[in-house]
Amino acid sequence: MSEGRQITIMEVSPRDGLQNETQLLSTEQKLSLIDYALTAGCKRIEVVSFVHPKKVPQMADAEAVCAGLPQRGDVTYTGLILNERGFERLIATARIQEAGLVVCASDTFGERNQGMNISEQLRMASKVLARGRKVGMPVQVTVSVAFGCPFEGNVSPTTVIDIVKTLVDHGAVEIALADTIGVAVPQQVYELFSALSEELSEHVPLRAHFHDTRNTGIANAYAALQASVATLDASIGGIGGCPFAPNATGNIATEDLVYLLNRSDIEHGLDLAKLLDGARWLEGALKKTVPSALLRAGNFIAKK
Repeated sequence: MSEGRQITIMEVSPRDGLQNETQLLSTEQKLSLIDYALTAGCKRIEVVSFVHPKKVPQMADAEAVCAGLPQRGDVTYTGLILNERGFERLIATARIQEAGLVVCASDTFGERNQGMNISEQLRMASKVLARGRKVGMPVQVTVSVAFGCPFEGNVSPTTVIDIVKTLVDHGAVEIALADTIGVAVPQQVYELFSALSEELSEHVPLRAHFHDTRNTGIANAYAALQASVATLDASIGGIGGCPFAPNATGNIATEDLVYLLNRSDIEHGLDLAKLLDGARWLEGALKKTVPSALLRAGNFIAKK
């Protein structure tokens, strides 16, 4: 990777970060977390998900959070959706600039997460993507459990690539691969993203989403960068997890990722000190220690 390379970090703590936490945050607290991300320089933030409040109580106030979002021309707010109903809720807020649809790479996980197998999810996705084009709402798609399923085990790269090609054919503006349960290793990440790049047009950007369940998340992020992925998801404090994925832990911490990028001479546009301020605030809000390694160990500045 060449020095001076520029990448984008999608901040996901307000959505993926909070969705599996037992300590429910208020709407005002969620907006404070988003403000920490904005202050740190985040330009792309996944702020809410439009899902059933009984299944994901942390997201019950999605519309209220959206109503309180600072409207800035230099920031893209993303809302996660699982189906057509979620997409209609997202459009109705008129405060979100991008929809993030999820399609699972295994039948069992899809049935437990969204009540649909792969074929049913792809049919649903085609309708959402068509609706997005009609109303002028960009829809990017995350393929979850792309590197392994908690119920079916290994997921074939061919399955993932076939799903992605179908989604791109239907108009997905970006594709993300998610290691939802944190089982991937760097070689697997590099090979799958490299294979995907060969299959897709260069006009379809790729994004990577890693959970740090088995302590490989940061290494996997670096492998994705080596495979020319330009956008990485991360969560302030390293919080997160999926309610439908047994034992899945948090996302890679944004501040840990920024430390890696800083030391690797890769540009990202975020302020590390302000990210750490957000992580410290989160510990108080969630009333627990967050997983962030950098919050625990501190930054390292080499002496000249």
